[in-house]
Amino acid sequence: MVRLPRSTTVPEQLLDLVTTNIVGSLAYVRGDGLLAIVHVWIDWDGEHILASSPKGSYKGRVLRERPQVAVSAVDPRDPWRFLNVSGHVIDIHEDEGLTFINRLAQRYMGGPYPRTGEREVFVIAVDRIAASEGRSRR
Repeated sequence: MVRLPRSTTVPEQLLDLVTTNIVGSLAYVRGDGLLAIVHVWIDWDGEHILASSPKGSYKGRVLRERPQVAVSAVDPRDPWRFLNVSGHVIDIHEDEGLTFINRLAQRYMGGPYPRTGEREVFVIAVDRIAASEGRSRR
């Protein structure tokens, strides 16, 4: 396994982990203090991890109170090729016209998002990234 130095930006050789149809795992602390992990579609805007949820969701309410999160993305072909992001939610805004979720649905499903209803986007600032390029090519 080839570990990369810790940083606050996604290494170029691992960008596909946050810009393709690889599902991310988002960890946060629930209102009762227990940890929760949910699987989410993720995106990278060059500086932040982005994720989405229905407006008014439990996850959204908790992230407003406790913004610390961790996001993990693992290459399905090589589980030793991964990103582990520690960060915090710096913004939650409306997904106007469902633009964000429809863009991700195109990527993940090949078509528009099948559900209606208001959604919001979570903007996650990166505090630290631990990553690995995967199995070494000896």
